[in-house]
Amino acid sequence: MVYALREGLRLVLEEGLETRYARHFANSKALKAGLTALGLKYIATEGNQLPQLHAVKIPDGLDDVACRKRLLSEFGIEVGGGLGEYKGKAWRIGLMGYNSRPNCVYQVLAALETVLIGAGIAVDRGSGVAAAERAYGA
Repeated sequence: MVYALREGLRLVLEEGLETRYARHFANSKALKAGLTALGLKYIATEGNQLPQLHAVKIPDGLDDVACRKRLLSEFGIEVGGGLGEYKGKAWRIGLMGYNSRPNCVYQVLAALETVLIGAGIAVDRGSGVAAAERAYGA
């Protein structure tokens, strides 16, 4: 565990703190744009959201466990369920460290779109990825 901590800190220092913060912020902005385009609403209010963790409300009528299971089994994407009063009502999507990369943002948005459409949620195809692309370009 000490070696893992040392290695993690080495990677942070190698990248540089300001560069790392900027990367996380850019990827967070793109993911947020994409999730919003897919019609997902955030639990926390603007100004109280973390760039590393996106907690969004599960659309009404959607089976939380079935959707997360499909994301994991078909796409290899693990999404956390809500905790406490948000159990069964929210998803927690982590975007930190190695997974804070554009390809991960695009992958989770495309997979979520597929799962939402498969569950009968009306989503404009490609809207999440397109919104993320615009956010990166801004």
